[in-house]
Amino acid sequence: MKDRKTDAQWREELSPEAYRVLREKGTEAPFSGALLQEERNGDYKCAGCGALLFKAQTKFDAGCGWPSFYDAEPDTVKYVTDKSHGMMRTEILCANCDGHLGHVFPDGPEPTGQRYCVNSLALDFEAKEER
Repeated sequence: MKDRKTDAQWREELSPEAYRVLREKGTEAPFSGALLQEERNGDYKCAGCGALLFKAQTKFDAGCGWPSFYDAEPDTVKYVTDKSHGMMRTEILCANCDGHLGHVFPDGPEPTGQRYCVNSLALDFEAKEER
């Protein structure tokens, strides 16, 4: 079920920084995100609605300054052409709440060749115990 909140509800629930990224398509400064160096096993969820987006097993160090993943969970991400800033990119949004996550690029590792470049502010991390 889609998460449909009013702008006032989003502003009340999110920090100003998370609101800027998730609702206004902002970008956090490279190498500043709290989850960039996160290496534990777990799940990465949308900071706006809590939807599961990425598994820790798909995270890799792309050296780009933002958390990067080579795959998203099925049907959790929407892809939108982004022609802003004089570039042609593919924006990624949470399929549940339409929150801006970042962009996806075709320069990631196998098995997908994709690099989902995601703002830490758009994510919540839930650690899982190793088994």
